[in-house]
Amino acid sequence: MAMIEFERVSAAYRARDVLRDIDLRIDAGERVAIIGPNGAGKSSLLRTMTRTLRPRAGVVRLGGDPLARLDRQAIARRLSVVPQAALLPFAARVEEVVGLGRLPHEDPFRGQRPADRLAIAAAIDRVGIGALVGRDVRELSLGERQLVLIAMALAQAAPIMALDEPTVHLDLRRQVETLELIVDLNERDGTTIVAVLHDLGMAGHFFPRLILIDRGTVVADGRPDDVLSDELVRLVYGVDPVFVRRSVPESIG
Repeated sequence: MAMIEFERVSAAYRARDVLRDIDLRIDAGERVAIIGPNGAGKSSLLRTMTRTLRPRAGVVRLGGDPLARLDRQAIARRLSVVPQAALLPFAARVEEVVGLGRLPHEDPFRGQRPADRLAIAAAIDRVGIGALVGRDVRELSLGERQLVLIAMALAQAAPIMALDEPTVHLDLRRQVETLELIVDLNERDGTTIVAVLHDLGMAGHFFPRLILIDRGTVVADGRPDDVLSDELVRLVYGVDPVFVRRSVPESIG
């Protein structure tokens, strides 16, 4: 079953085109990394997928339904989003932020139910941020905030999780632990994963499918060994492929 489909999608910020004629399909249970140089359109692709950026042409489908016809709650029940860690302008404890992931499921009149509280506790435990409970998120490091946002998306329990640079503020150990968690969510829970990553080594090791974006178009889509070929690395990144080979472990999947 196709969970995400792009059919001839183009998008722009005012007069600046960021996506051009994208055709793409991601099936249920896939684990996909979107890679490419700065300004290539990676985050724009993710924003179009979540309707934060509306296409000026083409159709995006989520679970077979046109995204434009779904309301925010319907989208949130199908897809959770982990943005890059941001500054929060208000005071909130860690568990309250994680609890925001339950809003699509809460009774609008009764609020959180026991099942919601269990989901919040389970997400906090699975991400390993129990020691942060009770703290104001504004006092956390950027890396700690990133983990809180991942826990929030996990509590949302959507069948698709989209992540924009989920390891960007984390140290090396936390990067590996976070990507291992993402692999576990995909393989054990069946969550469809779409992640924007800059680190080609991490992408090639933890994701069996890579989508290479450059100048708003899909340049390559497939296994890491094919997408990170010498020819494509030279063409898109403009560097000697030896640097990529040294950083990319043997791919999995």
